[in-house]
Amino acid sequence: MSLPNVTREYRSQCDGYQNLRLQSGSLSKPKATEVTIKIHAVSLQYRDLMVSKGKYSGVKSNVIPCSDGAGEIVAIGQDVKGWTVGDRVCPNFALDHVHGDVTEDIKNTGLGGQIDGVLREYINIPVHSLVRIPEHLSYEEASTLPCAALTAYNALLGPVPLKGGDYVLILGTGGVSMFGAQIAIASGATVIVTSSSDEKLQVAKKLGVQHVINYKKNDKWDEEVLKITRGRGVDHVIEVGGPNTMPKSINAARHAGWIHIIGFVSGGNNGIPVGSAIMKALTFRGILIGSVKQFEDMNRLITAREIRPVVDKIFPFEQAIEAYSYLESQKHVGKVVIKVA
Repeated sequence: MSLPNVTREYRSQCDGYQNLRLQSGSLSKPKATEVTIKIHAVSLQYRDLMVSKGKYSGVKSNVIPCSDGAGEIVAIGQDVKGWTVGDRVCPNFALDHVHGDVTEDIKNTGLGGQIDGVLREYINIPVHSLVRIPEHLSYEEASTLPCAALTAYNALLGPVPLKGGDYVLILGTGGVSMFGAQIAIASGATVIVTSSSDEKLQVAKKLGVQHVINYKKNDKWDEEVLKITRGRGVDHVIEVGGPNTMPKSINAARHAGWIHIIGFVSGGNNGIPVGSAIMKALTFRGILIGSVKQFEDMNRLITAREIRPVVDKIFPFEQAIEAYSYLESQKHVGKVVIKVA
């Protein structure tokens, strides 16, 4: 197919998602080691809200938002090998995070923040950043993988991977949380999920989650976790709440357990209780998405177990602002997706 010279794209001045502008932009041919991707779907995450409100550091001016997209290759640079037109792919969250630990330079290649993102019809991506989409997933499902899925995978199957029989505590029912539950179940763990909504907890149970706790009905949810684990505590915590939930997450974890710090949606400004952390010999690990290598490893697990992402609602491209609003409402379970094509 012939590439258009003009593409539609959203731009943000970081003055609120209500002010996102859909406009025309130029599309250049891919460089020698790049491919052009026709974006079919984009999924939203909490970072996108922060970027839109000017609450995320290092964002370029007039940025094209969003980091998580899926599409097909429609053009290839002259030096590209191993990829063909028609391949279904996702770009990695940070384009230069190919393997190993994250660095400051790698952070500066984060889509939809430090560099222009994927909320547009076409994008040129360096070939080293590409990951193939599992065959059983749609573009809408695949668009949820680059951040939410990979963050959960990096947490649970990182330096000390969970093992069959481990207990995993998942806070909430958002994108990372639902992927965390699915990955933990697929790996043979016993999963405990908390939420303020019985309806959302029913969705978690349909995924195979063994234990659910409504923290609005039981504000001593950490003690309930200890009862479930017969006083031992959980091996891993997916901690998306932040300072306000951290003390109870610490109480719910076993001695020498792992707390994976991913978000701060519950707010608060207190630090980690150092005394409790020391006395329980806990390991706290901040998770900043993951590498292309981890993405490929994760997709093998997703394929082997035929994991399907939880997609709550799909919005058309022209209703991106409404999609942001729905994400902010926290009514969703799993992921909110924008269909581009």
